[in-house]
Amino acid sequence: MTASNVNASNLNAGNAAELYGRISADQELTQALFRQALQDPNGAVGRIVDLGTAFNLPVTAEEVRRYVASLDDSDSKQWLVKARGGL
Repeated sequence: MTASNVNASNLNAGNAAELYGRISADQELTQALFRQALQDPNGAVGRIVDLGTAFNLPVTAEEVRRYVASLDDSDSKQWLVKARGGL
């Protein structure tokens, strides 16, 4: 991994946190993503990646998965339990 790859990875990790904050602030969007994750976990992750692009906070699916897995709040734990297959 080159230095530029490491820097990009660190930047995107920060993007994942900011994106999570934006999504969490929108209750309707949060619920829609949760419902989608129940039916199509990979599709929900893809939608989160697309939202990152739309918000100019680029993230990869793997970065989304790692970030959600690192959270220690009950709502995120519920998300992980319900949508384990894709996340």
